[in-house]
Amino acid sequence: MQTQKSDITPAMQAYIGLGSNLEQPALQIKTAMIALNKLPGTQLLAQSSLYSSKPLGPQDQPDFVNAVALIQTELAPLDLLNSLQAIEQQHGRIRKRHWGERTLDLDILLFGDLTFQDERLVIPHKELTHRDFVLKPMLEITPELCLPDGTALSGFLVTCTDNQLSILSS
Repeated sequence: MQTQKSDITPAMQAYIGLGSNLEQPALQIKTAMIALNKLPGTQLLAQSSLYSSKPLGPQDQPDFVNAVALIQTELAPLDLLNSLQAIEQQHGRIRKRHWGERTLDLDILLFGDLTFQDERLVIPHKELTHRDFVLKPMLEITPELCLPDGTALSGFLVTCTDNQLSILSS
C-alpha cells in the first residue's frame, strides 16, 4: 500500500513534561527521554536540566524530579498521548491516588500552536501556567516560549506556586 501525502501528518514540535518520585527518579526521567526519541516519527530536539521539587499534592511522599523535553513528532496528539502512556506503563506506573507518588508521569504540555480538548487530553495542558516545575524547564529550553494565543509563558512565573525548585543536573 502506498502512502499518499494527505495521509502523512506534518511534523510538529511538542513539549513533554516528565516527573518521577519513585524508584530512582532521575534514572526514570533519563530513560524516558531515550524512549521519547525512539517513538515512531519522533526526534528528541532538546531536554531541560533535571529539577527537584516538592510534591504538588499530598506531602507524605518523596520529592519529585522533573524535566521537560522538546520533541518533533509526526504523531497526532492522541497517538502521542497513547505512546506516552505506554512508556509510563513500561516504567511501572500505577495510579494509586490523585497527585500521588509515581515512577513516571508524562504530559503533553504544548503541541505546536494547537489548542485541543477532549475527555482524554487538553492542549495546552490545563495546569501549565500554574506549575513552576513545568514552566522553568520549558523556559530553560525556549526562553521566549508563548502559548498558542501569543501570551508569553515567562509572565506566569511570578504568579505560579513555588515548589522549591532546585537544579539537579543539566
